[in-house]
Amino acid sequence: MALNNNRLKRVLMGTGALALAGLLSPAALATDAQEIIRDRCLACHTESSDAANSTFSRISDQRKTPEGWHMTLNRMEHLRDAKISAQEKRELIKYLSDTQGLAPEEAAPFRYLLEQDTNLVESGVDENLMQMCARCHSAARFGLQRRTLDEWQMLVDFHMAQFPGIELHAGSRDRPWYQLAHNETSAQLSEQYPLDTPEWNNWSKAKKVDLKGRWRVTGYVPGKGEFSAWMTAATDDDGRYNLKLEGNYADGAVIEGSGKATVYTGYEWRGTLTIDSVKMRQVMAADKDGQVMAGRMFLAMEDEIGGELRAVKDTGKAQVVAVMPSYLKAGESAELVIVGQNLDGDIDLGDGVRIDEVIARSKDRIVVTATATGTPAVNDVQVGSADSTVALAVFDQVARVDVTPTNAVTRIGGNGGEMEKVRATYRAIGYSAGADGEAGTDDDVRLGYMPASWSIEPVDEVAEHDKDHLYAGEITPAGMFIPGDAGPNPERKMSANNVGRLNVVATVDDGDSKVEGRGSMLVSVPDFVERVLD
Repeated sequence: MALNNNRLKRVLMGTGALALAGLLSPAALATDAQEIIRDRCLACHTESSDAANSTFSRISDQRKTPEGWHMTLNRMEHLRDAKISAQEKRELIKYLSDTQGLAPEEAAPFRYLLEQDTNLVESGVDENLMQMCARCHSAARFGLQRRTLDEWQMLVDFHMAQFPGIELHAGSRDRPWYQLAHNETSAQLSEQYPLDTPEWNNWSKAKKVDLKGRWRVTGYVPGKGEFSAWMTAATDDDGRYNLKLEGNYADGAVIEGSGKATVYTGYEWRGTLTIDSVKMRQVMAADKDGQVMAGRMFLAMEDEIGGELRAVKDTGKAQVVAVMPSYLKAGESAELVIVGQNLDGDIDLGDGVRIDEVIARSKDRIVVTATATGTPAVNDVQVGSADSTVALAVFDQVARVDVTPTNAVTRIGGNGGEMEKVRATYRAIGYSAGADGEAGTDDDVRLGYMPASWSIEPVDEVAEHDKDHLYAGEITPAGMFIPGDAGPNPERKMSANNVGRLNVVATVDDGDSKVEGRGSMLVSVPDFVERVLD
């Protein structure tokens, strides 16, 4: 199923609020959080105690991500009239995420939802779970939870109580949906996503690393391009990380910002920064050694507008972190930016690549012009004795272009209405043919993101007849799709609105030839549900 974000998630999942939670000491946090539960939750929940610990009905039999616990607390407020202050909520999210979260291996398959990168089509979902659960929400929604069998069954009961029409939906009314969900699907979920797992047992006992320090960050901001920067994370008096970001976009323009971050479950990084006067969110996962973080950064008010983010900790060792762009055409020259930390020594871009000029050089950023004189190859990028896993792809021709996202949903809006337009950003990824010389096979060589000319076209004859490409929206030279206005359009047949079905076309220049790639775009109606709880 195609997934698309909306502002309701900001209310239910609250990434911004997550970044504000304090980092109290574990003992103090546990004591405070348990007292909050006792004061705010025991009107409905019950507590059981033994010599080892206290448990709370329903609460202690689940594990979730920080966003999952935030959704639960918001639901208790809006649907159960729970009285929880903002500070209490932050402490509870921190405590529950740390003590009843997900291990890195458990969250890894579903990071796209945590990172709000939801313009995609999920694959590999069990057919039964797709029919019973993922026809209403993403498979990542239940994949990011762990429960006992009783808890999965009570979740089914909750659906029946909160959404009694669920048995009347298509795919439900022709079979005993409740019996199947309660008896069979719950058992499947408890087997596939159980409360107790070796991964969580190991992670909960593992020593957690401190993520404060200096990080070499590379990423992408739609409309501005790729960037590299230093991000410092210093512990504040309240335990949160104070963030400062300073660096450059690929064209040399300055990027700078500051903000706060909190780490949950020992590896889940949630940051809020104001960058170039724009508020943005960071969602990243740290590796087990606390040396690398990877994820996504996006606009606080439009989480669909964002890009990849990677951070490598400055440990004092020399490291090559990235090369921009990551490709060079055989027989041509180009300007390359080598990004890293503590870089000294000779620059080596591999056999068949000649460095013509070093334009600028510092310990963390080297700008060169280089010429590819050899044959196609994937070369290691080396600077002195620095550690490097960075590669430069030398190619003779672009064999294919992929457009990302492959599938996207945008929404008309504005035009005096309350609902804003939901946009999408596109990028083009170039590939050269592999050893078999054929494009579209498994051994194609990924060249990286490439500049492209952008256009839209109707997806089929019906869309062409309806002139969707004239009314549904437009795409900017930077690959930003802006849907049309909401409301009836008197220029369309029967004054229809501006929805439509389109292909987004990326055209990459490759010498005298042009290579095209296509992505699918559904321009839909405003998501009126999103402001129910706003």
